[in-house]
Amino acid sequence: MRTRIITIASTLVVLIGLSVYSLGRPAQNREMGEHEPHMSAALGHLQQARAELEKATPNKGGHRERAMRAVDEAIQQVQQGEAYYQQHRGR
Repeated sequence: MRTRIITIASTLVVLIGLSVYSLGRPAQNREMGEHEPHMSAALGHLQQARAELEKATPNKGGHRERAMRAVDEAIQQVQQGEAYYQQHRGR
């Protein structure tokens, strides 16, 4: 029972912290948001995730580093998608 309460409390603290963090740094900028708000929001969230992973201690058996590489790849894909949109204007 005690473990469950600690788990729930920890989860709530993390969610509240992420909410406060997000308020100070909007996920998208105006220019990107005009064309595809979901892609630009995803980019902002991925960048925030990358920053959080960098702050984490590297004692995760290599999983933190693999997660950072995966986030970097996702960021690159979103940026390429936005560049494609700019070149083709949504066609």
